Amino acid sequence: MTKKALIICAGGMSSSMIAKKTMTLLQEQGEDIEMDAVGVPEGQKRIEADKYDLYLVSPPTKKNNKQQADAAAKTNKPTAQNPPQDYIPIPMGIEKMATLVKENI
Repeated sequence: MTKKALIICAGGMSSSMIAKKTMTLLQEQGEDIEMDAVGVPEGQKRIEADKYDLYLVSPPTKKNNKQQADAAAKTNKPTAQNPPQDYIPIPMGIEKMATLVKENI
């Protein structure tokens, strides 16, 4: 069964690139995981809709982490905070993001 992870970020632009590259790497590793990225307002709506298995909070939106974690807890889904040093769209950052997803999904 396909698992789904959502990155919640300030705007969604760089996070969309990170999500796409991470999903490609995960699929190359044989993982059946889809990823997407959205901004905070849309992220809150998607948490409430309960359509993802994991919610990743980007460094720029960590001030919203408690609010998002509380909303995700209502749907019994985990959240994970992305460390700033791992939140970069280069191979090292993508590998660390993939590890974070696999450890938490």
